[in-house]
Amino acid sequence: MNTRQKILEAATQEFARYGLGGARVDRIAARAGANKRMLYYYFGDKDGLFLAALEDRYAHIRNAERSLKLEHLDPRQAVRRSRRVREMHSHLVALLRAVLRRGEAQGIFRKGVDPVQLYISIAGEGYFYLSNRYTLSRIFGRDLMAPRALSGRARHISDMILNALRR
Repeated sequence: MNTRQKILEAATQEFARYGLGGARVDRIAARAGANKRMLYYYFGDKDGLFLAALEDRYAHIRNAERSLKLEHLDPRQAVRRSRRVREMHSHLVALLRAVLRRGEAQGIFRKGVDPVQLYISIAGEGYFYLSNRYTLSRIFGRDLMAPRALSGRARHISDMILNALRR
């Protein structure tokens, strides 16, 4: 396993345990057995590393979905097997539901937010940006994949979602 991958795996564990705010670059570098400078070399900054970790996990999930090979099955069987896709997302929806309820109980989130709609909104925001990155970069004269642009987009999406949830 190369240094970049070791850093990415260590970061995934760190972010999963402490979140973006609580994660520490020193711990990530130590866990990866890498020099902290290598982290900055590969990922730019902590936000860039966080985004790379999210993208890596998202790619892992999408690869698992592709392994279902639904396109080669009889349509009736494909629909029956597609329940696995629903099961893969049910944990995430349950987690979002719990977070939303905690936010409601604390008086910081408005009531009645559908966790499925929230998931779709979050995914849609990221998907549109990434799937149109070349066209949008050209139209607006910006490198939308530059580390600074990516971290700015992540902040913007977070702000939009939090504003939509605000009580």
